[in-house]
Amino acid sequence: MKPIWIVDDDASIRWVLEKALARENLATRSFASGREALAAFETDTPQVLVSDIRMPGESGLDLLAAVKERHPGLPVIVITAFSDLDSAVASFQGGAFEYLAKPFDIDKAVALIRRALEESLRDASVDIAPGETPEILGQAPAMQEVFRAIGRLSQSNVTVLITGESGSGKELVARALHKHSPRAQQPFIALNTAAIPKDLLESELFGHERGAFTGAQAMRRGRFEQAENGTLFLDEIGDMPFDLQTRLLRVLSDGHFYRVGGHQPVKANVRVIAATHQNLEQRVRDGLFREDLYHRLNVIRLRLPSLRERREDIPILVRHFLVQSARQLGVETKRMSEEAVRFLTGLELPGNVRQLENLCNWITVMAPGQTVEVKDLPRDLTQAQAAPAGGNGFAVGLGSGVGAQGTVAFAAPPAAAAHGADHGAPPNGADGWIGLLEMQAARMLSEGQVEVMDVLGRQFESALIRTALKHTHGRKNDAAIRLGIGRNTITRKIAELGIDGAKDE
Repeated sequence: MKPIWIVDDDASIRWVLEKALARENLATRSFASGREALAAFETDTPQVLVSDIRMPGESGLDLLAAVKERHPGLPVIVITAFSDLDSAVASFQGGAFEYLAKPFDIDKAVALIRRALEESLRDASVDIAPGETPEILGQAPAMQEVFRAIGRLSQSNVTVLITGESGSGKELVARALHKHSPRAQQPFIALNTAAIPKDLLESELFGHERGAFTGAQAMRRGRFEQAENGTLFLDEIGDMPFDLQTRLLRVLSDGHFYRVGGHQPVKANVRVIAATHQNLEQRVRDGLFREDLYHRLNVIRLRLPSLRERREDIPILVRHFLVQSARQLGVETKRMSEEAVRFLTGLELPGNVRQLENLCNWITVMAPGQTVEVKDLPRDLTQAQAAPAGGNGFAVGLGSGVGAQGTVAFAAPPAAAAHGADHGAPPNGADGWIGLLEMQAARMLSEGQVEVMDVLGRQFESALIRTALKHTHGRKNDAAIRLGIGRNTITRKIAELGIDGAKDE
């Protein structure tokens, strides 16, 4: 793995980041100016670039533009003053991965750099050359159906809609469709529409002309132009803002678009593959997704099975991810005991393949010894799995996003289980449900998901109301009284959350 480059004219910032990353066993290389960093690019490249925006000589935005021109896939994190909103917007327009506002929390900075690092390593494993794209692993019948569909579509340029839970491998399928298509030698460009702020998504997709807005110092090609003659993968298409859906529909209909601030149409010869974990039909009914765009995207539909539907593939995936993780870190590959493999095969894993991959990375770094036993796995997994057997836990749907079907078991605290009457203190800490909620929120944020408060809030409310209705045998009035809310409130919530089984007394 290549080092992380830090570019800042402030020696104290460089020193703090160097020390913090060194504690994470991450190699760094520092530069006092953008000019020094640009010179170093002649002979070397980093895994991630962290750069201040305001520096003497070459500014961080100049460095960002030069780097993105040569290395468009390199994640660049820019550091900007808290009040300098224009610079932050300009950095996103220039293709920055994320920005840090001074003064920043060093732990958050390290977490952000790690996220960029994971993105870089993932891209490096699939973008080196078309022939080196990793194949999808799976022997389960459900995956064999997916493989057959990819084969049937191998010589087609038709638009494809991939559906499936978060973390089930939708982008990997999109890359396989590209690899086996007539466009295989052309670019594959991926964009997560949910991870880009609404105000920046239009420019990200279609590019912009110089002077189109504050900070647009040069013309910039959008993802459609970058994917010319190749494939554009639009992940989480269900989260695309409604007004941008109209522009996307126009491109799919007539093959032309306009850059932001532009007056000349640009022709697009691009195959579009879209993906979502959401129920697009329901979003159409709710008025959140254009019906005509839905039909334009839904030409061929591929549904990816969740990991729960292909448990027999978990041992194969675990071996693959352990080998991959060890290779990236330059260490010996860990081995799983048969008991540990059986344990992992029985887990719910609401984050699907992505969660399993992250778990294997954790095992490679944190598990003691070369042979991993069940006791060596993360405590939150072993304790959550044990909770239902003891009868002292309850299950709450806590998937990777809206519409996910995963379930995580939350153990009741020992005191509550023993005494039953002490309802005043919730089980806090890493072993209680609040600790698990914090971990889930951290994972969703690290994956770039948006509206995390709304997603988790709806799941929390739904779990409370369902449990109260079950306790009162479906009587809304009694459930509202037990929850401490009004009748009108619980009626509205039941309708909003789509909860069944409620009845009027």
